[in-house]
Amino acid sequence: MYDLTNVLDIDALASVRPGSSILVSGPAMTGKEALAYDILADGVRQNEGAVVVSTGDRADNIIADFRERAGSESFPLGVVDCVSDASGGETTDNGVYTHHVSSPGDLTGIGIGITKALEGLHESGVEDGRLALSSLSTMLTYTDRKTVFKFCHVLSSRLDAAGYLGLFTIDSGAHDDQTLQVIKQAFDGMIEIRERDGTREARVVGLTSSPSDWKPLE
Repeated sequence: MYDLTNVLDIDALASVRPGSSILVSGPAMTGKEALAYDILADGVRQNEGAVVVSTGDRADNIIADFRERAGSESFPLGVVDCVSDASGGETTDNGVYTHHVSSPGDLTGIGIGITKALEGLHESGVEDGRLALSSLSTMLTYTDRKTVFKFCHVLSSRLDAAGYLGLFTIDSGAHDDQTLQVIKQAFDGMIEIRERDGTREARVVGLTSSPSDWKPLE
């Protein structure tokens, strides 16, 4: 089981089943990506592997950010970079595997990169790990919601087979309700983030029989 309460102290996150995929949903600028990355970094500190799919930031920035979050120079990390120009290229440096994809709309290329990252981590002896994809909203600007839903569904099955935890961010304010409802169906649960009176709050929906209470998000 995965315990995420070091990052977000909500009882529903104390024992998350391996293979679970969670949608992290909230308006822009509410810290969705930072929350997902903090959860991955917490896993790295527990000797778990991490995979990041980035549609908005280059691999070198992701790696530098993770070194700071994890407090370590070396850790098992795979990055699928959908931003840089080095399409199709692969590199391995200091234990970090990087796969470059032509654009956030190349879902086939992203899937290949994730598979190779998971295989690389497994071959290095890592059995447990966490994946973060930031963000589905960017993917939805390149392709339609049904295609993104199918991608999420297939990836969720892949993570389930690997026993990994998946976190997928989406900007709830960037899409209509129908699109959000379609995408939600691909996930086991959701972390919702909101801002009220200048305070960011989070709650968990779907992992337990009823939604959790809203809690301040530090």
